[in-house]
Amino acid sequence: MGKIFCVMGKSATGKDTIYQKLLQENALQLKRIIPYTTRPIREGEENGREYHFCAEADVEKLKNEGKIVELRAYDTVYGVWKYFTVNDGNIQLDKENYLLIGTLEAYVKIRNYFGVENTVPIYIEVEDGERLLRAISREKEQDVPKYEEMCRRFLADAKDFSEENLKEAGIEKRFINASLDTTLEEVESYITSMM
Repeated sequence: MGKIFCVMGKSATGKDTIYQKLLQENALQLKRIIPYTTRPIREGEENGREYHFCAEADVEKLKNEGKIVELRAYDTVYGVWKYFTVNDGNIQLDKENYLLIGTLEAYVKIRNYFGVENTVPIYIEVEDGERLLRAISREKEQDVPKYEEMCRRFLADAKDFSEENLKEAGIEKRFINASLDTTLEEVESYITSMM
């Protein structure tokens, strides 16, 4: 039986980079679960690669079809943005292992949907001051930086990934991302041991 490895962590912890590098590691042979979102596409993103970008009508259609595994809505400074996972027929745990990137809340709902025996958390952590510097640097590179949204995400992460919430979700193993190469080796080794 396959596993779903859920990469998660606060914003600017390097989880996106780790996620991409894990997908490129041929020895792991992990398949992607591409999440869905109603937020606008960002520069450099491609529909169907980072996310399936969709409209509110698509959300309602998928909800009515009973295909939404988990859904989170964020009241941003630009309006409500939804992020969600869909059982769209592409998840075949009898054949493959998967990699997903998401929030702690998403992990819990995915674990509850697919089963604790099929779902493995990969929690990435970075010291908050370093995270903030990384987030600012990343936002500066955008054509139209959205610092207000960056700050909202940073503050929301403190609440969403509180020690209480991590404990409640059963997150015991943490990967401290002080060095990307070292962290990646640790995560790859852990995934291999769990397959």
